[in-house]
Amino acid sequence: MPELAPTVTSMLAAYYEEVRDKIHGWIAPISTEQLWTRPYPYGNSIGHLLLHITGNLNHYIGARIAGTGYVRNRPLEFSDTSRRSKEQVLADFDRAIEMVAATIRKQTSESLVAPYSDPTEPHSNTNFAAFMRMAAHAYHHTGQIIYLVKELTKTS
Repeated sequence: MPELAPTVTSMLAAYYEEVRDKIHGWIAPISTEQLWTRPYPYGNSIGHLLLHITGNLNHYIGARIAGTGYVRNRPLEFSDTSRRSKEQVLADFDRAIEMVAATIRKQTSESLVAPYSDPTEPHSNTNFAAFMRMAAHAYHHTGQIIYLVKELTKTS
């Protein structure tokens, strides 16, 4: 039977890179000002969603699996008022995706099923489970970003 880990890691890393590319494509037409605009009094801006995805990946994969030492400030992901440029937010997001993809590509059959533990992520009990759940989380927020871009760019 062929080794499954190389196929799984290759496809999973490519999935994260696809998410990155989709987000870049969707937010290309918006400005930095629009990135931080909340089209409704409830919910988040695209910028805050990107900060959140970046923080999530840096914490659950970077700090917990890759050993990056990242320290997360989750509340700031939704309240940051610095309004960094779109380019800077995307650069930070891209670095997180690059770290995730590189970490995934280093996994072996043994490390994929190695125990994973984080008190705020009780449903991920292996590294593989963490990679899958964070991929789903990233794509959940990608859907929100797509909706917000459509709202911000629609004409009346």
